[in-house]
Amino acid sequence: MAVFPMDRILAIDYGERRVGLALSDETGIVAAKPLETIDRKDIKAPNTLEQEIGRVADSYNVTEIVVGLPVNMDGSLGESAQKVIQFVQSLGSLTGLPVRTWDERLTSVVARRVQRELNLPRGKRREKGRIDRTAAMLLLQNYLNFRTSRGEAATGED
Repeated sequence: MAVFPMDRILAIDYGERRVGLALSDETGIVAAKPLETIDRKDIKAPNTLEQEIGRVADSYNVTEIVVGLPVNMDGSLGESAQKVIQFVQSLGSLTGLPVRTWDERLTSVVARRVQRELNLPRGKRREKGRIDRTAAMLLLQNYLNFRTSRGEAATGED
């Protein structure tokens, strides 16, 4: 019987209005479930978002965090990407966990398509945060697939 590490990876779809979260399974192979969506308008104090994400990471024994990086279609990094990079640095300092970025191009577009294909009622598809959580799930599964294709364990080094 194979023994898998009990490590989870937290994915973050970082947005100006909302931040979607998703969690891997304990093997770090499958994007297991969407978590909450954090509404940024409710956050006032500095580092509150990072602290909330740190709390979530602690509660699920997360060993790594991956944050979607909004890369432009031409591969360049714009203003939004720079904000994500600053957030990643702050989050890493606060949590002490490895925090990596992952190209998130088109994840929100695919998330909308997935919801349409699931035949969710229009009201459910427009529910605040649903797209953000789904985008975080897609981002996480893409990241996990890449790691698996390279033969890396959940705690492997880049």
